[in-house]
Amino acid sequence: MSRSLDAQNRLQQLEAIIGAPAEHLGLTELLTETLRRLRDAMAVDTATVLRYQANGRQLVATAAAGIEEEVHQGVRVPVGSGFAGRVALERAPVILDHVDESTVVNSLLWERGLRSMLGVPMVAGNELVGVLHVGSVAPRQFGESEVATLQLLADRLAMAVQVEALEENRTATMALQRSLLPSSLPEVPGLAFGARYVPGAETGLGGDWYDLFSLPGDRLGVVMGDVSGHGLDAAVIMGRLRSALRAYALDCESPAEVLAKLDRKANHFEHGAMATVAYGIIGPAREALTLSLAGHLPPVLALPGEAGRLVEAPPDPPIGLTIGTPERRTTVIDLPPESVLVFYTDGLVERRDRPVDVGMGQLAEAVRAGEPERVCAQVMARMIGHRPAQDDVALLALRRRSVPAGS
Repeated sequence: MSRSLDAQNRLQQLEAIIGAPAEHLGLTELLTETLRRLRDAMAVDTATVLRYQANGRQLVATAAAGIEEEVHQGVRVPVGSGFAGRVALERAPVILDHVDESTVVNSLLWERGLRSMLGVPMVAGNELVGVLHVGSVAPRQFGESEVATLQLLADRLAMAVQVEALEENRTATMALQRSLLPSSLPEVPGLAFGARYVPGAETGLGGDWYDLFSLPGDRLGVVMGDVSGHGLDAAVIMGRLRSALRAYALDCESPAEVLAKLDRKANHFEHGAMATVAYGIIGPAREALTLSLAGHLPPVLALPGEAGRLVEAPPDPPIGLTIGTPERRTTVIDLPPESVLVFYTDGLVERRDRPVDVGMGQLAEAVRAGEPERVCAQVMARMIGHRPAQDDVALLALRRRSVPAGS
């Protein structure tokens, strides 16, 4: 009976600390207000939330009540170091009755005269979100009930932080993706273009991209790429690869050489990242495209009055997975007048219930020579239809006009 009463008291105390949600408050303000209430309810002098940053395996002070300088000064604690780092590493409550440089990393804590501290992990599901800790200037013994109350609060806050982090990731990814995809397709004599980008219903935005850019000598660079993974990390890597490819394209005449340099860059600076890329160059006469494939699916070519067909181009290793300098090859694809060439990412053709080559065959059947925007509409209707795409999809169609370039 006493255990039941104790649990009820903890819940009542928790509700008092959390209080009624304020819709106008952002996450940081909400955390700060909650920490102020926590400090009063537990009669402690400080309360702090540190968020976990997985890419650096460190905790960053996000909100504080009592020692606000932790946030203002950007306090960072490596996981496994000191008091908060130990809480994060062990994912278990830690109580300190001695606070100095031998037990904590953050000097602000002992400079303020803290004598006792209690910290608990903030975990949502199996994911570490951060650490919540409180401190007292007077020596204090934190009891089981206080540990349990703080852990309950940490669990609640972890869910709020995770939801906010997912929304931040989605918003940042969308902004980055939109800034990197062409806002409008270029006007190039002798060519016309159409394109689509659709995020996956299950995976969200990812690292798919297409690009068109002018090169010296009235040439045109054409890119279709797909970074493995989804979310902000994939979009950031995509942005770096896109920029690097553009830079290499200015100095290299061969698409294979450009992709070789891109592969070397990825292996050196983007450890663990993998991408498939198709890169081609169309010359000033617009009669052909010189193409190199780094693990990417071959484009589809459709001539007037004929069904589309997959281009026969040898795929070389993807970007970021190679050791050494593998040979990269190029294929010259003739572009007769009014022909259409379609590039795409695997989200367009890959499904759980069928092999990818079946989807590629269906795509080839769906492509017919015509205005590129209409080609894109027909392809999306056939390949996606009324069902949301499982994975993100990028699609680029280019048509060689009968009018000679420059006329």
